[in-house]
Amino acid sequence: MARGPIFQEGYKHQLSGHETFPLRYGWLKKAFDAVEATEGEAENKWVFLRDDAIARFGVGKNMVASMRHWAVAADIIAESPGSNLIKTTALGQKLFGRRGFDPYMEYPATLWLVHWKLAARADKTAWFWAFNHYPALTFDREHLVKGIARLAKDRAWARVAETTVKNDVACFVRTYVAQQPSGQAGNDDALESPLIELGLIKAVGKRDGFRFVRGPKSTLGDGVFVYALLDFWSRHSQSATLSFEAIAHEPGSPGRVFLLDEDDVADRLAMLDDVTGGALRWSETAGLKQVVRDSGLDFSSALSFVDMDYTGAARQEAA
Repeated sequence: MARGPIFQEGYKHQLSGHETFPLRYGWLKKAFDAVEATEGEAENKWVFLRDDAIARFGVGKNMVASMRHWAVAADIIAESPGSNLIKTTALGQKLFGRRGFDPYMEYPATLWLVHWKLAARADKTAWFWAFNHYPALTFDREHLVKGIARLAKDRAWARVAETTVKNDVACFVRTYVAQQPSGQAGNDDALESPLIELGLIKAVGKRDGFRFVRGPKSTLGDGVFVYALLDFWSRHSQSATLSFEAIAHEPGSPGRVFLLDEDDVADRLAMLDDVTGGALRWSETAGLKQVVRDSGLDFSSALSFVDMDYTGAARQEAA
């Protein structure tokens, strides 16, 4: 039986909102700054809706909507349901605030955090399904479209048009894969999405063929991995232990979202005691492979672990 949030009753699919534009450099910072500057107002959603938003952000109307979509999806800003309020988030402040670690998205930790936000939670259907449920390492756009369309039909999701799914899949691919050179010099589209730098998906020989790149991720820091582990844990279980199987294979887990092999996951879990100062501990007692969480560690403090990826030697550019 299929498991995971997208198979649960009441799940709300999302296959649009980006206006077909993948995330671009500078967008998250621009959205954060606009919201932060207006946070004291009773209603500030207008920063993305008013006629002067085009001039403020320096992009077209559809791109303004896309910028807002990506900032919300990446958990940089948050919209209050039923109101016209938008606020900055703890992650947004940590990355883009006045003393933010990475206002220009120069460090791999930031890219990994954004990818985690997009693919680890089921809010963005295509992202979550592709990284957590797609059954093969190679794919083309048509296979992804058919898979999501079949899922929508099986789950009886309302108002899922084939064109919408095709546009969402096209945007998904462009988020992670550089566009093929068109022959013109200076093709801006080739580097339009910062997440291309993660190398999670590569084009393969055949036309429109792609491959998920599973294996070690040298630019994925221990801090982001620990944060992702705790973020996943908080949604998966309130238990003091979490099994290796869940961490490596459960939909929405670090193993799935970061495309790590079992050996890669095991290597990282073996270092948890040292990395977290004993807050998390790897255990193989009585044949049970699991992580043990210290009773004093609260899930709300998970984001603090990413700090270690922005200090000293960790401040390397994404490879």
